[in-house]
Amino acid sequence: MAAYKIKLKRRTEVASGTMAFHFEKPEGFTFQPGQCGDFTLPNPPQNDAEGNKRSFSLASAPYEDDLFITTRMRDTAFKRSLKLIDLDTELELEGPWGELTLHDDPRIPAVFLAGGIGITPVRSIVLQATHDKLAHPIFAFYSNRTPNDAAFLDELAAAQETNPNFTLIATMTEVENSHSKWNGETGYITEAMLKRHLPNLSRPIYYLSGPPEMVAAMQKLLRNVGVQEANIRAEEFSGY
Repeated sequence: MAAYKIKLKRRTEVASGTMAFHFEKPEGFTFQPGQCGDFTLPNPPQNDAEGNKRSFSLASAPYEDDLFITTRMRDTAFKRSLKLIDLDTELELEGPWGELTLHDDPRIPAVFLAGGIGITPVRSIVLQATHDKLAHPIFAFYSNRTPNDAAFLDELAAAQETNPNFTLIATMTEVENSHSKWNGETGYITEAMLKRHLPNLSRPIYYLSGPPEMVAAMQKLLRNVGVQEANIRAEEFSGY
């Protein structure tokens, strides 16, 4: 993989306990929506046994000016360091890599089953597909505890308004704890929920992204309804 020097431009909170870190896009860096990169802090203000290098999906779409990543701000030395370092601090980016990218055939629907921060590659893919006016039918099932926990919910809802081929199905598992009103789906992603929104469960290619236990549950669900293994692609977010 190629290595690039990148500078931190800004950081913003995009959901409860979730931050986006924006970097200058290095000259010559290209990637496919849904791919990842390895980010290294050369001289972090804090460190631990896990070291100063982490892998993140690129939440930005290729057409956007910045590169950015999004992460739940768990209490690790790497994430504390990302919050502490000065703007314009230089990091090293290696990449891109990863195969959670949109298939080529626009006749086959793409169905994303995303949980929590697993939405980051989905944002990149959906926004680029909307920008490029791709003909792929795209469905994104997006599970969170509450709307306040759902990064990019408004952006994805806006994409649905402008992209006739994109459908967002957001669902909240703890809506009773929400400070915001919610009129959408509730509960975990289930076979019944998929059947309410998909005309044919066996036809799409499925993309799974989220916590390992969520990805495992979705793989089991899809196998149980007869989806072929070749039509299931998965990426786990361990939440380090």
